[in-house]
Amino acid sequence: MDPIINLILFICLGIAMLLLSVLAVSSKSLLRSATYLLLVLIGTAGLYLFLNYHFLAAVQLSVYAGGVLILFIFAIFLTHSKETVLEKHQWQKYVYGALAFLGGIAVTAFALLKHQFVYSGNTSMEGDREIDMKLIGETLMGTEKYQYLLPFEVLSILLLAAIIGGILIARKR
Repeated sequence: MDPIINLILFICLGIAMLLLSVLAVSSKSLLRSATYLLLVLIGTAGLYLFLNYHFLAAVQLSVYAGGVLILFIFAIFLTHSKETVLEKHQWQKYVYGALAFLGGIAVTAFALLKHQFVYSGNTSMEGDREIDMKLIGETLMGTEKYQYLLPFEVLSILLLAAIIGGILIARKR
């Protein structure tokens, strides 16, 4: 695609993700917040596709948007009634949130200004090639240095604990 079209799509996706993330944290309905979070996670998968990381986009959609968020929605349905509305925050929380927002903007601006970005439409560059799926699988399931079997197993235990916690919450009724 043309670099200008890529830039326009990237900016539109970024603005949409920014607006949806603000809606996710400011919505008074938990279910709407979860829906906005789902759309932000789908947008993150779109960013991975812009970077030609098809595997990470698929993992983003299947694990986070498909798995974790569905677990959030089940927890919302099991623990809250339809009429439950989030209470209003005190003004101090808005001030702290604004300070955290400004701090995040400052850190991001610092990183963007200190880093030199190289953009080229040349697909022969090292960063534009997609990594072989066999290499990704060996890296995820290997036990050598810079391989990730242990974190993968810890994550599975964490998800199992979340499922057991959801079952326990549901059984209390």
